[in-house]
Amino acid sequence: MEHIFWIFLIFCQIFSVGAQFNGYNCDANFHSRFPAERDISVYCGVQTVTLKVNFCPVLFSGYTDSDLALNGHHGDAHCRGFINNNTFPTVVIFSISLATLESCGNALVVSTAQGPNAYGNLSLVQIGNISGYIDTPDPPTIISYLPGLLYKYSCSYPLEYLVNNTQLTFLLDLNVIQLSIPVAGLTLKTRVFAAVKATNLDKRWNVLMDYCYTTPSGNPNDELRYDLFFSCDKDPQTTVLENGKSQMGRFAFEVFRFVKHKNQKMSTVFLHCVTKLCRADDCPMLMPICGSKKKRAISEGKQSSKSPGNAVLTAGPIITRSEQTPSNNSQLALLNAPEFHMSTVTSILISAVIILSVISICFFLFSLVLPKGRSSPVTTVSGVRNTAFN
Repeated sequence: MEHIFWIFLIFCQIFSVGAQFNGYNCDANFHSRFPAERDISVYCGVQTVTLKVNFCPVLFSGYTDSDLALNGHHGDAHCRGFINNNTFPTVVIFSISLATLESCGNALVVSTAQGPNAYGNLSLVQIGNISGYIDTPDPPTIISYLPGLLYKYSCSYPLEYLVNNTQLTFLLDLNVIQLSIPVAGLTLKTRVFAAVKATNLDKRWNVLMDYCYTTPSGNPNDELRYDLFFSCDKDPQTTVLENGKSQMGRFAFEVFRFVKHKNQKMSTVFLHCVTKLCRADDCPMLMPICGSKKKRAISEGKQSSKSPGNAVLTAGPIITRSEQTPSNNSQLALLNAPEFHMSTVTSILISAVIILSVISICFFLFSLVLPKGRSSPVTTVSGVRNTAFN
């Protein structure tokens, strides 16, 4: 009788677990247990952080999917997950957008380290670590027979990578007016004002332009480039007006032409800026101190290797025109001389008049010479007179 009782009890437990997993992709032989650390998977994606929690141990512990929430925000529906029953085992998925990474109580901790930017230039970069947890609510009673569930997660990103999820605009102005490039292009050495502006940021963050340069094409990876500024290295015609002090970076430069366009009347110039975010309090520390040996050493050497997670903004094209100059004084004289165009009919008439004039002069001279040639001299015959003819 005792053996029958134990068999009945085991059967009831199996039936209870089977009924508990009913409708979900769970296996009672593997998932009849309390949750463990391995039950959460973390994916640090390009636009979102995705969390997947094995739902079967959650069911076994006596909870439902609505009992799980991010960082204790159980009253906010946006902070709960959703069930995906198309996988084995069934999972509860949470999605955290990097655009609103601090919603639902996610923590963001920023640290500073030396590392490469998008083009291998060494500079001080800030790392943003996003962390939090998924838990179940505390019961309203003094005691509970259900275990409290807790899953922790974290993801780290270069802070400038988060700029990709912030709306940034590259503004070009001419004499503090919206830049309108003439069809013929801008004349060389025209001063242009450029700005990088960020929106959807709170006041804790500023924009820091790390490296700005130009290329003849819209490809920021073009091997032919001309640097405007990086760290303490700056083009003489470029002026950095504001950088790292607000959510806008501003600079001005004089337009030029690329020598490769020497056989063209116009040259195209594209602007590119490697941009990062910095905490407003930390930005002064990230700015280069020109003249410092340490900072100079950091800015030395530009490698071709690229590191992921950098925001490279592009603007353009800026079209410049090249004024052509004459190559010698003869061309100058020809350009300054008045133009005279003679038609074909006029040329024929003038030629005919000249020919007739020449013929007339020849006839006149011939008429003067001809009479003298036809006259003969009178000769006198001498001899003895014959009287017979008298």
